[in-house]
Amino acid sequence: MEINALAREALINADGIIESSFSPGKYSMELSSAAYDQQWRFDLQALPADLTSRGMAVEDPSAPHGLKLTIEDYPFASDGLVLWGAIKEWVSDYVNHYYPEASLIESDHELQAWWTEIQTVGHGDKKEGWPLLKTPEDLIGILTTMIWVPSGHHAAVNFGQYAYAGYFPNRPTIARTKMPTEDPSDEELKSFEERPEEALLKCFPSQLQATKVMAALDMLSNHSPDEEYIGEGIEPSWGSLHREFQTAFPSES
Repeated sequence: MEINALAREALINADGIIESSFSPGKYSMELSSAAYDQQWRFDLQALPADLTSRGMAVEDPSAPHGLKLTIEDYPFASDGLVLWGAIKEWVSDYVNHYYPEASLIESDHELQAWWTEIQTVGHGDKKEGWPLLKTPEDLIGILTTMIWVPSGHHAAVNFGQYAYAGYFPNRPTIARTKMPTEDPSDEELKSFEERPEEALLKCFPSQLQATKVMAALDMLSNHSPDEEYIGEGIEPSWGSLHREFQTAFPSES
C-alpha cells in the first residue's frame, strides 16, 4: 500500500518523524518491536477476545454478542461490537455458502496452504495464538478478525488522531526537560515558580517537532480518495453466478 511505503520512507525510518519527535528517540521502533514480540497474538485481535483480555468485558451468554461490558459508557466496545457482529454475519453467509460441510475446509488444500503461510512465513516468529482451521466456524472467526483489524479497529484508533492530538498539548510526543520538581536547583525552582508557563513550553516539543507531528497526524487522519468500503460493490462474478449475492446487493443487480 502506498501509505505504508510512505511511512517507511519518512515516519518510522531512522531519524524519521517518530525518532526525531518522540521521547524514546532512536529506540522508538525498537521499543515498538519489543512490544509486538511480547504482546501480539492473532487470537487476541478479535474484538471480543481483546475486550476480555483487557478486563473490559466478561463473557455473558445472555448479553448481546455474548459479552457484558465492565464499563458501559465505552463507545469503542459498544459501537465496535455492533460492527463486529455485522462483519461476522456477512462473513458467515459467505463462508457457509461455499463451505456447507466442515470436511470441505480441511480438504481445501489452497485454503490450508494460505493459513499455514500466514503463520510460518508472515509471522514465523509467532508460535502461539493461532486458531485451528478445520471447520467453517474456524474460518469465520479468522476472516472476521482479519476484516475487523484494518476496518473498524483501525478507524477507531486512526481517524481521530488529528482531532485530539493536532492540539499538541493534549498529547505531546516528547518531554525535552525533566519535571521541575525532580532535583531542581534553586535557580530552576525559582524560575518555575515565577514563570511556570515558560517551564512548560521548554518541556513541550519544539515548534519544529510539534509541526512535523501535526502534519503527519493530519495526513494519517484523512480518508483516501480511493478508499473502498466493505460491501460497497458486488464482484461481477458474484452477481452473475449467485442470486444470494444479488439479494445482498440489490442496487448492483
